[in-house]
Amino acid sequence: MEKEEQSVISEFQKHARVPGFRRGKVPAAIIRQRFSQDIKSELVEHLVPRYFRQETEKQHLVPVSQPQVTDIDLAGGKPMRFKASFEVLPEIDVTGYQEIRPEKNEISVTDEEVEQALGNLREQHATYENVEEERPLQDGDYAQAGFSGTSQEADAKPMNVDDVLVEIGGSATMKEFSDNLRGAKAGEERRFDVTYPQDFSDKRLAGKTIHYEVKIKSIKRKSTPELTDGFAKEVGSEFESLEDLKTRIRESIQTGKQQEEEHRAKDKLVQDLVTKFDIAVPESMVEQQIDTRLERGLRALAAQGMRTEDLKRMDLGSLREGQRQAARREVQASLLLDKIADLETVEVSDEELDKEIESLSKQMQQTVEVVRKRLEENGSVDRIRARIRNDKTLEMLYGRAG
Repeated sequence: MEKEEQSVISEFQKHARVPGFRRGKVPAAIIRQRFSQDIKSELVEHLVPRYFRQETEKQHLVPVSQPQVTDIDLAGGKPMRFKASFEVLPEIDVTGYQEIRPEKNEISVTDEEVEQALGNLREQHATYENVEEERPLQDGDYAQAGFSGTSQEADAKPMNVDDVLVEIGGSATMKEFSDNLRGAKAGEERRFDVTYPQDFSDKRLAGKTIHYEVKIKSIKRKSTPELTDGFAKEVGSEFESLEDLKTRIRESIQTGKQQEEEHRAKDKLVQDLVTKFDIAVPESMVEQQIDTRLERGLRALAAQGMRTEDLKRMDLGSLREGQRQAARREVQASLLLDKIADLETVEVSDEELDKEIESLSKQMQQTVEVVRKRLEENGSVDRIRARIRNDKTLEMLYGRAG
């Protein structure tokens, strides 16, 4: 303590301004008297983290929360004493984890699924032709229109769409809108209100009444291509015939189903692990996971168009409690997989980490160097490595049990 205190005082001497003394010439006794509280604060800031870390390493403890430091005793001429309270990882026993087996279901693709996919392709390659005869819009027609929509809310901004195709009597989500256009002719304008239900799929419109002003530009009819070898070649030059296209569609559906089934089976495997080894977890880790889940959810709502004012009115306390159970299970799953990874000596290579960072850089449309630097600065690299390690461990359990 004496050595450390002298070092702090020396630093104060270099910069302290004290009337009657030149900078750098203030006696140590004056510094100690005038800046006693500042010196104590510096000593605590320098020494507590260092000796806290040394003691946890000595006792083989791994803190998973910031320590709450209390009972700091800085009595002169004596060793400094302090108390630190913190959470640690629980002792985890996964004896018998090898006995857990995933439930793998057989995957098959029906002819009906292939035909449905072909139908979707036909819709994607459909063309729309103008109806030349002068007649009003009727079911099955498409109105090429432009419109503006205004909510009754005082601060609402109008929606303006220059060009859109609206099927008359078609989509259920657009039914009330399109019903108001039935019978209109090209060049006609219509004004009407639409009240959307609270559970409407587009959250920007849910529960609101919108006043629309619509201009019908033209009336169109949809034409879908016949299922022929020529259609297959139009879809892709690699297809010589309709049968080639059907084969590729069947393979694509098969791959998608296999991925879904693997995801389901892995989720069930993790659920079985958590159920078998219902370990206690530190609350600080649960709180961090709740933060992560909420941040992800709020970003998704904002991306769907939810306004900042609406986000601010949400009851975050209730939201947090609603996420607690799922967050706890996610933390349990992570700790269990981490323990199994230790037992199985699962490692993550630098190449695997580099590949993940490269993938993130493409998603963020930034250079690998910029993304890596940001991840290193906020401590995310270790978290990414841990996630990759857990994914590899789960993949190993899934493959070994098969």
